[in-house]
Amino acid sequence: MCFSRIPWFRGYLGVVLLLMLIISGCDSAMKDGPTPVDLRTPDRFPLMTFPADNPLTEEGIALGERLFFDPLLSINGEVSCASCHEPRHAFSDPRPVSIGAEGRRGRRNAMPIFNLGWAPSLFWDGRSPSLEEQAIHPVENITEMGEDWPRVLEKLQNHPTYPGLFEAAFETETITRDQVTKALAQFERTLISSNARIDDFLNGEGNLTAVEQRGFDLFFSERGDCFHCHGTRLFTDNLFHNNGLEAVPSDSGRALITGNPAHAGMFRTPSLRNVEFTAPYMHDGRFATLEAVIEHYSTGVQATNNLDPLLNHGQRGNFTAEEKEGLVAFLKTLSDPAFAQPR
Repeated sequence: MCFSRIPWFRGYLGVVLLLMLIISGCDSAMKDGPTPVDLRTPDRFPLMTFPADNPLTEEGIALGERLFFDPLLSINGEVSCASCHEPRHAFSDPRPVSIGAEGRRGRRNAMPIFNLGWAPSLFWDGRSPSLEEQAIHPVENITEMGEDWPRVLEKLQNHPTYPGLFEAAFETETITRDQVTKALAQFERTLISSNARIDDFLNGEGNLTAVEQRGFDLFFSERGDCFHCHGTRLFTDNLFHNNGLEAVPSDSGRALITGNPAHAGMFRTPSLRNVEFTAPYMHDGRFATLEAVIEHYSTGVQATNNLDPLLNHGQRGNFTAEEKEGLVAFLKTLSDPAFAQPR
């Protein structure tokens, strides 16, 4: 017998279905809160770990992106994070040193912001252990945004839309510094660059030209000796080295943080991904071109007490013109044009 043909059963079934829809709607309404995001690790990259208290969410990432591009965080409303980390330059600064709020001049070139979810420390000197902690400093640094956090939070709290965005991301309209830095960190973890020609080549899906292959071979040889610091898929070891820029370092670098004189002139290894887009180079932006950087490693390394041992042996340096040409060509295969776009 088909019960659905019985009038009273059809009515009963309708009530049941209605109740099920109501319950389902209630469940959906009760299922508030940020929407989790499962960030995919690129093939052959290390696994990225996330702080337990700051999981990625759609709402948190969107809020972080808006904050990143908003000059409201600065004292004069003219400088944002993106002012010194321009997307079209792979989130780096094309000036030798960055210029902050009210025209104040910094002392170092702004490092590129990508693939930082794998970085164990941030800044040239490694002073910050996480993206969340790193985001605290630019706001209150007098040569960057020059603002103080209580005023930033007041501006955000009185803004017509930010309280609602913070509520969507963190389920509270009371805005705190912790929430601001967590949102910025979430957005920055999504800035992943992994789609360069070198990736196709290393994955066995593309070829290098003869000139690029020559540079590749030198890069990964003991003579070139680039690979010891730039040999992983991230093209950085995320460690600190003195690379012989000056016999007596004018910037103590890592030593300012550790207090150890042996760390003078040591700086965190930058990633060589997108290096075509991130000129000028070194912590002080002293080199305008890749050719100048290669010339430094060829003939310009200065002897100093704590020169990195990798730069202090007889096999390397004095590259030929063909070798220099090859290195530049190879380094450009690390470019990810789709990443270095205006946003």
